[in-house]
Amino acid sequence: MFVGITNSPRDYAWGSAGEISALLGTEPTGKPEAELWLGAHPGCPSVIADPFQTGGAGDLNEWIQRSGAKILGDGVTQLPFLLKILAAGAPLSLQAHPTTKQAVEGYARENAAGVPLTASNRNYKDPSAKPELIVAVSETFEALCGFRAMADTRESIERLAELDAASTRPQPALFAEWLGFARDDSSLRSMFEWLISAEHPVPELVERVTALAEAAGDEFALVRTLAGHYAGDPGVLIALMLNHVTLAKGQALFLPAGNIHAYLRGLGIELMAASDNVLRGGLTPKHVDVHELLSVLDFSASPVPYLRPVALGVAVQVFRPPVRDFQLMVVEGDGSVDISSAAIVLCISGEFAVEGAGGSATLARGGSVFVSADERHLEIRGAGQLFVAATQ
Repeated sequence: MFVGITNSPRDYAWGSAGEISALLGTEPTGKPEAELWLGAHPGCPSVIADPFQTGGAGDLNEWIQRSGAKILGDGVTQLPFLLKILAAGAPLSLQAHPTTKQAVEGYARENAAGVPLTASNRNYKDPSAKPELIVAVSETFEALCGFRAMADTRESIERLAELDAASTRPQPALFAEWLGFARDDSSLRSMFEWLISAEHPVPELVERVTALAEAAGDEFALVRTLAGHYAGDPGVLIALMLNHVTLAKGQALFLPAGNIHAYLRGLGIELMAASDNVLRGGLTPKHVDVHELLSVLDFSASPVPYLRPVALGVAVQVFRPPVRDFQLMVVEGDGSVDISSAAIVLCISGEFAVEGAGGSATLARGGSVFVSADERHLEIRGAGQLFVAATQ
């Protein structure tokens, strides 16, 4: 069964000025366009285009609650993934997501403490992990992701100390204290904890580094960008501990549990487990629970977590992260894909005819459909770019 779905962009402050509408060929909203959700997450479920198809159910969550395994497959009661179009016009918060075990424990703990699900200080909105992948749709997509080696961070600090020493009013003690944490990779946690505490002299250090970056050309452009949005935030310095990557169009990242990251600018297709558990770590006016964040972060130094696609024929590629919750297929011509679960199909350019075991749909730019699990195999004909989200 193929059921047309739609939604409206969420207007978070960091959203772009009309990039989602421009991608889909729809009228701009006149508000920041940050994320458009395609899925059954109760926070913003997709709207059913023709409720007659779903027995009157107006959104995907409602329909799944009524139909469950009939459309999701045997033994499946919830859609395990959420597909998003994400448009970052400004940097998002530094954040990380818990493992399933951490989410289950945290969700139960906050429920027992009587913390409302809608409370601003609530960390765990559900008992699920939230691994995610992002594929760049704009020509470039900029992000921070994971801790880099301490030796690289030390080089950045030493360079800032040189700039400070060459200034008219140097403050060497600030940089000496910061360098005291820059021993080796085993000290990543202690440096992070010192910075995010925002205790003396961290605020003074943030102010000093921001001032030095203003006169440092492109070398510390990241500091200038972040300080311009979040003046005085310790995340401005934490960013120097992280991998800073600019994806080219079509490149992807996979961000597992514990990975600290922040999207900075660009338009992408994001696919994740259907969870809303976010532990923030700076670059935000929202709640930051330092103790809980420290308990979920992976402090291992690691390279940029690129996710490489696998070719499924000439016109189809698939991004398969090391989780069962989801995979993302990118179709740019005639091809076929197998689905072992319900799927969501989104067209962002051109036009495609999609045929399953029993149903079919034609999708043009901006169109999206929910595909029930019994369709099993999709034959796709057309040209442009189409995304298929499903489980592995």
